[in-house]
Amino acid sequence: MAQLYYRYSTMNAGKSIELIKVAHNYEERGKNVLVLVPSIDNRYGKGRITSRIGISRDALMIEEKTSILDVYKNALKEKPIHCVLIDECQFLKKQHILDLVCIVDEYDTPVLAYGLKNDFRNELFEGSYYMLVYADKIEEIKTICHCGRKATMVARIVDGKMVRSGEQIVIGGNEMYVSLCRKHYHLEDIGEA
Repeated sequence: MAQLYYRYSTMNAGKSIELIKVAHNYEERGKNVLVLVPSIDNRYGKGRITSRIGISRDALMIEEKTSILDVYKNALKEKPIHCVLIDECQFLKKQHILDLVCIVDEYDTPVLAYGLKNDFRNELFEGSYYMLVYADKIEEIKTICHCGRKATMVARIVDGKMVRSGEQIVIGGNEMYVSLCRKHYHLEDIGEA
């Protein structure tokens, strides 16, 4: 039976490279994958999933109004789909998550969604919230704080200092975000610059 997987972490834990690896493993065995990414994530170009270590692959873009279920059904017209993979799932909306549930439950196709759980204010994203509600399996991908402890928080950095207010979604990479343990998040200690 297919399941909906939510694989979450803070920044720099290897979520994108894990997704690319899973896609490669399926394709290496002659299986077809449907790879998706929210269009808001344009750090490396639209419709592109890129790991910080430089490995990348193309993906279909999901807009706010896109029906992922319709995208899936259209892809099925061309070839069987053995797995759906989604990067940056924290940017999805509730309806997107319900589409993923339908793909798993009605079409018996596994869905693996990768993303952040909490934002820089330590609040859930909409997509993260609904993945926590609906996912069959929730798995943490671990990374570390500058102190060596497990990082569970994401800090936003502006002018070299941690900030706790602002828009929830501001696309950026290492220049703007750092993963911290709970202790250093609360101390606002981002480590050496």
